[in-house]
Amino acid sequence: MQVSLDLLNKYNVPVPRYTSYPTVPVWKESISVPEWKEVFQKQFTICNSADGISLYLHLPFCESLCTYCGCNKKITTNHGVEDEYSVALLKEWKLYVSLMNEKPVIRELHIGGGTPTFFSPANLKKLLEQIFEDAIIHPEHEFSFEGHPNNTTEDHLQTFYDLGFRRVSFGVQDNDPEVQRIINRIQPLEKVKEVVELARKIGYLSVNFDLIYGLPRQTLETMEKTVLQSISLKPDRVAFYSYAHVPWTSRGQRLFDENDLPDTDTKMKLYQLGKKLFTENGYFDIGMDHFALPHDDLYLAREAGRLHRNFMGYTTQNTGILLGLGVSSISDAGIAFAQNKKTILEYYQSVNNDELNIIKGYFLNEEDSAFKKYILNVSCQGKTAFKPEHLPLLREYSFPELKSLEADALIVWDEAGLQVTELGRHFIRNICKAFDLHLLRSQAKLQKQQFSKAI
Repeated sequence: MQVSLDLLNKYNVPVPRYTSYPTVPVWKESISVPEWKEVFQKQFTICNSADGISLYLHLPFCESLCTYCGCNKKITTNHGVEDEYSVALLKEWKLYVSLMNEKPVIRELHIGGGTPTFFSPANLKKLLEQIFEDAIIHPEHEFSFEGHPNNTTEDHLQTFYDLGFRRVSFGVQDNDPEVQRIINRIQPLEKVKEVVELARKIGYLSVNFDLIYGLPRQTLETMEKTVLQSISLKPDRVAFYSYAHVPWTSRGQRLFDENDLPDTDTKMKLYQLGKKLFTENGYFDIGMDHFALPHDDLYLAREAGRLHRNFMGYTTQNTGILLGLGVSSISDAGIAFAQNKKTILEYYQSVNNDELNIIKGYFLNEEDSAFKKYILNVSCQGKTAFKPEHLPLLREYSFPELKSLEADALIVWDEAGLQVTELGRHFIRNICKAFDLHLLRSQAKLQKQQFSKAI
């Protein structure tokens, strides 16, 4: 289904990605670590025996700066940092293991960055084997990692495979040489093809690509070429992300001329073109920028109603608890969130003092938990049912938003619940916003203040 540019522009407003609710800007700058430990212990006891846990490892190092990147990273060519960081990460892991009443069952594991393949295969093997010594690997586990096509070697792929990894996600971003030059990520298509073929030869079941639209110097012609070249390599999943220009938080984005960025209409056309090419070539729109071939587990989970969403994005696993290790990592205990300190120095200082290095977080109340469920239902299932006890809040905050969404044919709804339409699947984040009470209240407060001043 082609979407009009008018509609795309209307809903092209700042909206969270809803990998959590409440979203990170709402979190407290400091939380009670003893209370976090208590919540983590309680939730671990409930979740571990039922489904196991999810584990995220953040490896922040990169050899060069990609100027588009908004991730927490440390640029260095000194590979001596691998040992020190691995020791610190293992100390943090041990601190959490000490809170567990039984061996953790690892069902889901993702390694992100930075550039995880900055680390040598030997150091990655050593790190993971020491984590696995304290754990049980679930028989239906899903392990994945992010690989840079330029430095992911056959040894990396084989080492991860031998440790139980069956999915790899390659950061392709764009294949055009001029775009690559400006974002400082020179990555020949031949190199991407080489690592994809290596992964498949070794036995990986899912090879994923990250692509970005809205980068400097991108045109409809270059985007079409990038997408078709990518499709020719048959990635099982594609994350087709919108470039977020936030130079006030990502200093690397100040290194290129903002005049090189596509204007709003062009950016919307880049999105339309990419989506059209993916769907014409057998990919299904999972939601929130994700596409998958029909044999992929992500598509199968969506069809079976098992799709879940957390800080790792869409996932086929719903363990109830996600433990994030490493600098700036985020943990989700279901009823509470905690984020690690964001600089490596602070991270090292905390773990070397045998302290959890939490800098901010949030403890959910009953209202938060209820509306978190509505947002998860919309983002993962495309529908939700309303509970009668929530109707007063829904009528005050959500229903006015739903009326506007219905007027644009993005949903059908009544006081029993809602269903996202096929058109509405392009605007999942905007629909989720209808249940973000923190955001809606702050907007209502701002509007009230502005109205009072005007009068």
